[in-house]
Parts: sequence; C-alpha cells; structure tokens
Amino acid sequence: MASPRDHAPVAELVEQLLSTDGPLPIVAAGDPVLRGGTERFDGQLGPALLSRFVEALRVTMRAAPGVGLAAPQVGVPLRIAVIEDPAPVPEEVRLARGRIPQPFRVLVNPSYEPVGPARAAFFEGCLSVPGWQAVVARHAAVRLTGEDERGRALDEQFTGWPARIVQHETDHLDGTLYLDRAELRSLSSNEAMAQRWTQPTPQEAARELGFRLPG
Repeated sequence: MASPRDHAPVAELVEQLLSTDGPLPIVAAGDPVLRGGTERFDGQLGPALLSRFVEALRVTMRAAPGVGLAAPQVGVPLRIAVIEDPAPVPEEVRLARGRIPQPFRVLVNPSYEPVGPARAAFFEGCLSVPGWQAVVARHAAVRLTGEDERGRALDEQFTGWPARIVQHETDHLDGTLYLDRAELRSLSSNEAMAQRWTQPTPQEAARELGFRLPG
C-alpha cells in the first residue's frame, strides 16, 4: 500500500485537470503517457476526488463521442477506465458484430483473459488516434476481473463488441494502442471508411486492401 505522500502527485494532477469545467483534453498518440503503463489504483485519489474524476471521464467520453475512455488518455497514469455503449447501429451491424448496449460502468484495476480460442476481426478506432480506423483481430469472448469505483469485485464474461471494448480499454492501461494489434494494410481514414467500408464485416476491405482475416 502506497503512503499518502506517494499519492500526492497523481492527486494533484487530477485536481489540476478538474480545475476547469467541461470535457478533459484527450491525449493523442505520441505522448509517452499512452505508452508508460499505469499504476494500480490503491487509493491515490480519495473517494470524493475519485468520484469527480470518474464523472469527468464520463463527460469526456460522451462528448468525444466514444464507447470507452482510459485514464492515460487524459494524461493520468492510473489503472482506471470507463465504458458505455448505447449501440445505435442498424440491426444487421448489431448481429454481425455482437454489438449489445452497455450501461455506463467503471473499471478499476481491470485485467482480461480469453474465453475459448475464437477470434473476431473488425474495424476499430481510438480517441487518441483521431481520424483513422483499422481492422483488429481480438478474442471473441473474455473474462474480465477487477473492481468497480466502490471497490466491489468484478468477475464477468463479455462477448461480441463489449468484449472488444473491454480489451481496447484495458490495453490502454498496459501502454498498448489498438494499432499495435491492427492489420496495418487495413488502415483507413474516416473519409475512406465512410465512402468504402461501411459493410457490417471487413471481408470486402480484406479482399480490396490485401490482408487476411482470422479463420
């Protein structure tokens, strides 16, 4: 357990971030905070400050908009992330991607492990890599363990798109960006995505851009 003196710097950082109203600035790729990994949360922020920080993450995620946000993406190297996905997508996309609505939730000290060998590949993007998307093959199902913001244990299985979100945000806490796992031949601007790759699955993109999908 770290001492209160050890906690002071990160608490001061968060207080400084919260000193202005509105969404927090999102850190872009190239900033070392996205690559340095994170400290396990063990009380560095008191309950009131943690609550304010979580609310700021929620406001920032929704304003972006995104379906997840990790603390390093706002410059804070703590093992905390938030997720939320209203999943406003067409039915064929929902079925192809397993995109099930997810309520707002806080992940503290999360880690995941695969459940079974199946993998699924889809385009994904990142708020810290604005303007681009790429195909990433990820575990189709994962077991997530950790805690919530009140210290209650989490031990839950996720499948489909929620499993992808959990993996993406937890990866951030380990200093990993989605591009590290992506098929780089699939890398597409948002403009190209809108013009060419709106299909529910990336099969056509794989044929046209020359990359392989799992299975």
